[in-house]
Amino acid sequence: MNAQVVRVKFFVLFSSPTRGLVVSGMSSTENSAKIKLLESQLAQLSKAPHTPAQDEEIQRLQARVRELQAEILGGNDKKQEMTPIERVRLARHPDRPYTLDFVHLLFTDFHELHGDRRFADDPAIVCGFARFEGEPVFIVGQQKANYKQRKMEDRQYRNFGMPKPEGYRKAIRLMQMAAKFRRPIISFIDTPGAYPGIEAEERGQGEAIARNIIEMMRLPTPTIGVIIGEGGSGGALAIGACDRVNMLENTIYSVISPEGCASILWRDANKADLAAAALKITPEPLKAAGIIDEIIPEPGEGAHTDYAATAENLRPYLVKQLKELSALPPEKLIEQRYARYCRMGAFVIEN
Repeated sequence: MNAQVVRVKFFVLFSSPTRGLVVSGMSSTENSAKIKLLESQLAQLSKAPHTPAQDEEIQRLQARVRELQAEILGGNDKKQEMTPIERVRLARHPDRPYTLDFVHLLFTDFHELHGDRRFADDPAIVCGFARFEGEPVFIVGQQKANYKQRKMEDRQYRNFGMPKPEGYRKAIRLMQMAAKFRRPIISFIDTPGAYPGIEAEERGQGEAIARNIIEMMRLPTPTIGVIIGEGGSGGALAIGACDRVNMLENTIYSVISPEGCASILWRDANKADLAAAALKITPEPLKAAGIIDEIIPEPGEGAHTDYAATAENLRPYLVKQLKELSALPPEKLIEQRYARYCRMGAFVIEN
């Protein structure tokens, strides 16, 4: 598909004796929540008093909604390919599963730990020990809202998943503790980027990110990263310099947001769709380039539709990679990890 987004509009106007006129709009770039809203409206209309002719019209409209759902979001046993900017929107979907959702679905005996022992705790990063398939592991991840709470105050409390220096210092302090006891580290990455506020810069945001990357390279224990939403720049790398890096199907991994890139290149953030295509931030080109290892399929229309199925899709990849990495001695792990990231910086000058 080319970089242009073809917008397909459809409108439903239906007069109900109890609700009056209902108007709903749909486009190929709108998310599945709006489709579900329209289906819900039609279902409610079908319960209202109406004539047989109106009942037939409701059924026709419901069938049309299902057709459009298959057309726009993929159906009939084959998902329609989405443009990169549509994948960006799915990666940012407000109902996607966050770190704590995966913790409760995949792990047992989770005990969260807090604080960087220098300044404060940062709720934007969650850390703790748990068990996976009966084996002890350490979990670190960015959290965009409180567990099972997605109101504005819950997102503000977690700073929308944008960590401050104390969050990164907490993460590396506890990762080093996990490595001391040879506990594998599983990192869930989901951030638009490190917090860019003045107070974060005053406390050394850049140094904290750089220090984390350096120290993660030296950890003598297996490390696995999973991008579950947005993998934004150094904010993602600070807990993502791992032995293996995986991405859920509808996630992104990039040094800059499409809007930021478009603002720099074209002085127009509205050209984010062009930037998203040029940046190669979706899983397929990143795997082809050797940046990531595996792409985890998402159920149905995306991870936001079924948390449990998404977690179960991820489980076998974690089992396999933990088995492979745990068989290696610490020296070999560090050697392979260093070589992995050195390869990413290679380039060739042709005459």
